[in-house]
Amino acid sequence: MKFLPSRFAGLPSLPYALLFLAIASLTRLALAMQTGFDKTPLSLWPGLLLRGIGFDLAVLAWLLAPMLLWAALCPARWRNTRWQGGLRLALFFLMAAILLFGALSEWVFWEEFETRFNFIAVDYLVYTHEVIGNIVESYPVPALLAGVAALAAMPTWLFREHIRAAHAPATQAGSRVLFAALAFALPWGASHLADIDQMQFSRNAYANELAGNGLMTFTAAFLRNELDYERFYATLPAAQAQHILGELGIEREPLSKALNPDPDESEAEAFDPRRVPFKRPPRNVVLISVESLSARFLGSFGNPAGLTPRLDALARNGFLYTHLYATGTRTVRGLEALSLGTPPIPGQAIVRRPGNEHLATVGEILRRQGYETLFLYGGYGYFDNMNAYFAGNDYRVVDRTDFPKASIGFANVWGVADEFLFDNSLIQLDRAHAAGKPFMAQIMTTSNHRPYTYPDGRIDIPSPGKREGGVKYTDYAIGRFIDQARNKPWFDETLFVIVADHCASAAGKTKLPVAGYHIPLILYAPALLKPGRDDRVASQIDIPPTLLDAMGLPGDDHFFGQSLFEQRQENRRAFISNYQELGYLKAGKLVVLGPKQRVDTFRIAANGDSTPTEPDPRLRDEAVAYYQTAFKAFKEGALKVGVIGLAQ
Repeated sequence: MKFLPSRFAGLPSLPYALLFLAIASLTRLALAMQTGFDKTPLSLWPGLLLRGIGFDLAVLAWLLAPMLLWAALCPARWRNTRWQGGLRLALFFLMAAILLFGALSEWVFWEEFETRFNFIAVDYLVYTHEVIGNIVESYPVPALLAGVAALAAMPTWLFREHIRAAHAPATQAGSRVLFAALAFALPWGASHLADIDQMQFSRNAYANELAGNGLMTFTAAFLRNELDYERFYATLPAAQAQHILGELGIEREPLSKALNPDPDESEAEAFDPRRVPFKRPPRNVVLISVESLSARFLGSFGNPAGLTPRLDALARNGFLYTHLYATGTRTVRGLEALSLGTPPIPGQAIVRRPGNEHLATVGEILRRQGYETLFLYGGYGYFDNMNAYFAGNDYRVVDRTDFPKASIGFANVWGVADEFLFDNSLIQLDRAHAAGKPFMAQIMTTSNHRPYTYPDGRIDIPSPGKREGGVKYTDYAIGRFIDQARNKPWFDETLFVIVADHCASAAGKTKLPVAGYHIPLILYAPALLKPGRDDRVASQIDIPPTLLDAMGLPGDDHFFGQSLFEQRQENRRAFISNYQELGYLKAGKLVVLGPKQRVDTFRIAANGDSTPTEPDPRLRDEAVAYYQTAFKAFKEGALKVGVIGLAQ
């Protein structure tokens, strides 16, 4: 049976083009159906489908170029040989299999992030062990691959006659020149007519993402892995930006001055129980950054499922911040904020950038004041450059490779189960205490991450337990850790800080859905801390100076963040971001800075919904001042300890 008229048989790339357009269109429809009409109203479908076809044709132009070039250059004696026909057939099957596998990958990626391929997918290419392991432990990979092969074989068989016959219709020079010209003209035209920024055709982020093409967004993410703020974003004169930050109380003192304050000034800034909710300053800090813990999972924030009984108890007996927001959507963003106290810069997080050593992190500051500073991670710390970053900033790094094998009762591809991470962390904390040194330890969990596997018998959700199981198991592990710590001689002198690195998902109808960045922050120190809560807006970058302020130690004025104990109500704000968009949340409004100097303003409802509103010049300038100055500070080395005046 012939599925294409014979007059089309000579076109060298027609079967491949039809295959690509069919798979790309079906992928878009499948993702749209998965998303649902509630997130993507039917009224937006014509626009996203039409724009999507345009992007598909642009990608197709690049894919056809090598085929057209081969049609122009192929020697005449090879054109109708059997091996050429077999090669075309094999190429078609391979292309079908790759495209189908890509569609399946997009489905999985969308299920996790609700976006087309972006910089996360690019980053994950570096960490094949973790990524492949995560997939293998989460999905029936052999069955899926077999399905892909079977599906790829179907169109290959149906179109086999046309594929074998698909060659340049003539050997004349004119035909060769035409195909060669098309091989160069089509990609050139596509690159000028289709730009990834054109995906933003509506105010609905889901529709914009669905309009895209996965290959196109992946390539764009690869090429835009770093963005120069001063080139792509709205700016202010440097002096004006500094003046605005000064008005907001951002002093950014040289660290040498911060750690060696003037005696007259230090007395005024000393620990004061009337200003902070502590009876006396804690000697030690244990900062637990929990993988993907959205506030919406906690009973303290209204979740009725009972997933976090231990965290809810800690919140009741500690100090709960109810409107804290993560700076980004990746673990590295959270680690950056919790250690460096700086707003996110566009592109890669500082944790993964070169030149990120000897920065004025909270660990660097405390190490210089006699503290044992530790970063403890249940996985392999080479992932996302975590080991290099923390080791380069005066933390002693302890990861999965340092745990005795006998101490690892359960592990998956991302790391040891959280309870065993905490068991090994206790050993390190005991050692620091025995050495007579105060300590600051940051513990990064992994269990609340796909494939959501954990030891049996701990909670009432069998493993693997999807996201709900991951949350409940991590809650169990944290509660168990606190129970064990109560018996330690250092417990009564220790402040436990529990915060998420980021939310479980930051997808929404807008590029920066505020609710998708809402995370919990609990301060727990029953012997030191008066229970309470703070319902004002706060940011992850405020945690490092808050810790120093609580401990009565100098250095809190060095950060872009501000202590939550002294930050004025009118200055409360939060920073949220993805790879390109930079958000500034303040006074019920969200200013979003984007490439091409774009500035958008939204009014934020109580439930987190965003409504476009008139620009607010003051908030716009504040947002620009923060982000521009933070980017410049890292770029020029002003975040480094040595550069800002502290002798090495």
